[in-house]
Amino acid sequence: MTVPIDLHFWPTPNGWKVSIALEEMGLPYDVHLVNIREGDQRKPEYLKLSPNGRMPAIVDPEGPDGHPIAIFESGAILQYLARKTGTFGGRTERERIAVDQWLMWQMGGVGPMAGQAHHFLKYAPAMDPPQDIPYAKDRYRGEVARLYGVLDRQLERHTFVATDEPTIADFSVWPWASLWEGQRQTLDDKPNLARWLDVMAARPGVRAGRALHADLRQDGGADAKGNANLFERR
Repeated sequence: MTVPIDLHFWPTPNGWKVSIALEEMGLPYDVHLVNIREGDQRKPEYLKLSPNGRMPAIVDPEGPDGHPIAIFESGAILQYLARKTGTFGGRTERERIAVDQWLMWQMGGVGPMAGQAHHFLKYAPAMDPPQDIPYAKDRYRGEVARLYGVLDRQLERHTFVATDEPTIADFSVWPWASLWEGQRQTLDDKPNLARWLDVMAARPGVRAGRALHADLRQDGGADAKGNANLFERR
């Protein structure tokens, strides 16, 4: 029997990527909450697992050589889990290349741009003093719209993001794209994206991963202390 993986988690899009993958792959896991509003991500014991001080991270007691391995960065975690299970990583070399491309597209594009959109649309105006910056709002809202246009065109050709079967690319993109309303986007001109969002949301593994500790999630601007812990640079 597989020993449970330790998931260091908080209910955010990056956290959901891994909780969704674990649920979809049927891997047992134990949750260790990393309260990013309280600054848990910068505690010495957590930095040993994730030197960048970001969440999520995992520890697999049954690593590649039979010994525990700690992994940080959500994309690297997804690739590791796909290799470990032989699932959701593409069935052929061409599919694996496509999955890697779209996973990197999310890591380098959708995640950072949508994250900045959330920051300047929701969090920055609630800071003390308020940081309401129209240029930043328009810049990141517009870049997210461009990326979702790219995704919509891709989904016109494929049922899922990288192939016609779900992969870790879908688990990576969906948590961010599912928050399109908070990013002030529209799906009126993106029918393929709208279809895919619904298809993914109907999957039991996606629902379970998204629901993990959902009661702890806070949308919108944080209080001053929460903002300091979320955005302080160390």
